Amino acid sequence: MVNSNAYPSTNAPQSIDGADLVLLNGKIYTVDEAQPWAEAVAIRQGKFIAVGSNADAEAHITQTTVVRDLQGAFAMPGLYDMHTHPDLALGPQYSDYLDVGLETPTAEEVKQAILAYADANPDREWIFGKHFVHYNFRKAGIEPHRKWLDSFIPDRPVAIMDRQWGSCMANSKALELAGIDENTPDPNNGYIVREPLSQTPTGILVDGAYAMIAAAMPPPPQAALERAYREGARFQSSRGVVATKYVHVCENRLNALRAIDVVGDLPVRVEAAISWQDDIFPVKRRWELLAGERHFYRSNRINANAVKFHFDGTAEPRTSYFLSPWPNEASWRGSLNLTPEHIKDMVTDMDRRGIRVIAHCTGDGASDIFLDAVADCRRRNGPGIRHQCAHSTLLHEGNLARFAELDVIAEFSPVGWYPSDFTIGARGAYGDRLQEVFNVRGVLDQGGVTVMGTDWPVSSIDPWIGFEALVTRQNPWGEMDGTLGQPISVAEAIRMLTISGAWSMDIEDSAGSITTGKSADLIVLDQNLLEIEPAGRLHKTEVRLTVIDGEVVNDPENWMADTSMATRFDTPAPNFRPVAI
Repeated sequence: MVNSNAYPSTNAPQSIDGADLVLLNGKIYTVDEAQPWAEAVAIRQGKFIAVGSNADAEAHITQTTVVRDLQGAFAMPGLYDMHTHPDLALGPQYSDYLDVGLETPTAEEVKQAILAYADANPDREWIFGKHFVHYNFRKAGIEPHRKWLDSFIPDRPVAIMDRQWGSCMANSKALELAGIDENTPDPNNGYIVREPLSQTPTGILVDGAYAMIAAAMPPPPQAALERAYREGARFQSSRGVVATKYVHVCENRLNALRAIDVVGDLPVRVEAAISWQDDIFPVKRRWELLAGERHFYRSNRINANAVKFHFDGTAEPRTSYFLSPWPNEASWRGSLNLTPEHIKDMVTDMDRRGIRVIAHCTGDGASDIFLDAVADCRRRNGPGIRHQCAHSTLLHEGNLARFAELDVIAEFSPVGWYPSDFTIGARGAYGDRLQEVFNVRGVLDQGGVTVMGTDWPVSSIDPWIGFEALVTRQNPWGEMDGTLGQPISVAEAIRMLTISGAWSMDIEDSAGSITTGKSADLIVLDQNLLEIEPAGRLHKTEVRLTVIDGEVVNDPENWMADTSMATRFDTPAPNFRPVAI
């Protein structure tokens, strides 16, 4: 169970003992402007009680203090991953759903994976899973379509997600079981792709439309969700993450998170964002959760005071909502999933309730409308919650300064920060605007706060890959030459992944930097990030120790073995790193 012995309150007894843990002789980059570097830290009851010289920390050593010599190792605050989905990445696998198992499979590889799964699972009614890639079908001259699926598996319902989770391809049997035909209206937050004359569904369901498929299927087993979150969080912790945002949750997913938390097995802080509507899967009790049931899950590690939804779509199905037509289109600007009036009233209402809005915005038109809604909210409510523009893939130049003006978090996802086959193929429809994607530099130069979200499974959950690409805008493995966008400095990237992440969770006064009185969150690394050449090296950073709230949650070298600081997380972390490393 969760340890309640150290719950703070006004008149709770305060320990007069010395430090629980002292770390000496380190190169500790604090991200505290008043004291950027330290040699040592002392930690007691989850807080830093000394940050400074060896002598400062040694003053707190008693007979029960665990003392370790860092021998010059580089340390810094823990990382913040502000947008990811372990349940979408691992839940299908642990539910024994279809997994093609390739990053960018060809149409033939998708077909063979479906057939092999069908043969291996004859008793399963549904064949559902991930993933296919639109542009690989186009390269092969194949249209993603129910007829393509029907041609080799017509008698069992099949639905497969695209890699960006922006659309789903279903066969005729799946459409029939979901009740989707030419008379089915489009949902407000997505649409059914149809044949031009007959209006017969093609099998491609975009954004919220594919939730109708999920509604026709049994939900993922609770044990699969628990395992997905448990292993996702464990991997994040092993890579130095101390806080994260799991976006798109429902009651089942919150119950899975709580099950891990109450036994003390959640090694990261989680802000969970409840789905505003059925964007990815059905959310049957969202109104009850938003009305107040979300507070049931609150602890030191879980906060469910956020709501997430899609304003627009993604690049591959060309549903990002632009201010002007897509390249080579006369009028098509993409898809806005909610009316501007809906968005304005929703943002204002959530703000008044103290709930953060995390808005998926990939096109410059979507983020423009979101910022308009926040501006209207500030006029109606006054200063309030820091809302989050998720992905911020393409931003209009005139909006760069508005992030600072409106206290909006600019969140960027690393999948498109560097040249790769996937980036060029999936986002090639952006045309010349591809060089504008993820304009972190532009927002920072205008005084805005930027954060990183890995957006796993769209891109790798390993934060160090995105970290390197932030400061080089190059392919970390040298697989493709060139750059995409403008880089930022290593020091700026560190702030983006630490104190700015804490700011985006409203905990910058108590976490995010190594400062006396703040939560004792710290990671020790195998290389000094400020001294190495980032290209080709930064993404290979190894984490030697992860501490959150003064608790050791990752200790691969057994520094704390046989001491009072020994970690409960003593089995090897799962490895979700990409193959190319």
